[in-house]
Amino acid sequence: MTDDTPAPLGEARFVDATGLTCPQPVHELAAAIEEVATGARVVLASSDPTSRVDVPVWCRLRRHRLHRVEDRGDAWWFHVERR
Repeated sequence: MTDDTPAPLGEARFVDATGLTCPQPVHELAAAIEEVATGARVVLASSDPTSRVDVPVWCRLRRHRLHRVEDRGDAWWFHVERR
């Protein structure tokens, strides 16, 4: 993973789950979401290909808002708002 910072989102929490495999990236996201206030955002970086499906499904099931997914080449960055 590069040292790039997340795209400007105000006060977003960044979680680097690159190198972790399913189901760890989603577990890392779930733990981070619990630590932020409603309306706050978490940016999850994951290199696991299954995250491309798992994170949007998890967001829908938990009713959090997935704002966007960025393909950074070596990882996907998921921008999630806690609801």
